[in-house]
Amino acid sequence: MARYITITLDKRGVTCRARLLDEDAPLTCDAVWNVLPQSGDAYHAKYARNEVYTLIPRITAAPRRENPTVTPIPGDVCLFDFEPWEIGNSAYGYEPGSEAHAAQGATDLAIFYGRNNLLLNGDVGWVPGNVFAAIEEGLPELAAACNDLWMRGVEGETMSFARA
Repeated sequence: MARYITITLDKRGVTCRARLLDEDAPLTCDAVWNVLPQSGDAYHAKYARNEVYTLIPRITAAPRRENPTVTPIPGDVCLFDFEPWEIGNSAYGYEPGSEAHAAQGATDLAIFYGRNNLLLNGDVGWVPGNVFAAIEEGLPELAAACNDLWMRGVEGETMSFARA
C-alpha cells in the first residue's frame, strides 16, 4: 500500500501531496517517515536552481546514498545528509543556532519544482540527493509559491513535512 506525505509552505498556505518511493528508496522512506512531522525555515537553493528546502535535525537512520540523483526533475522530493563540516560553512549564510550549525550535521529535505536542476556546488562539487518521494498533487500551485519565494524572499516562511 502506498504511503503519502504532505509538504506545506506554511505562510503561503500551499500544500502538495507526494507518494513515497518505497520500492526505489525503502531505507530513506522509512527514515523520513519515522521522524515526521518536521518543520523548519524555508530556503530557496542558491546552486541547484528550482529547489526549496528546509533543514531538520540529522536523520542518522537515513542511508548516505539510495536512489541518488544530481539532476532532479520537477516533483522530486529529496533527502540530503550533511556532516557538520559540509553545511556549517559561514559562507552559506545560515544564522547561528540554525540546524546548519548543529554538532551532528543536518538533514536537508528538498522539493524540486522546475526543470534544469543540477546539484553542483562550487565549494564541494557534486551533491547527490536521495529521491524518496514524487509530488503527485499540487505541483503547479507549489511551483507558483516557490517562484514567489525566489522573487520576494523566504523570510518568515516555514516548510512542513507530515504524514498524509
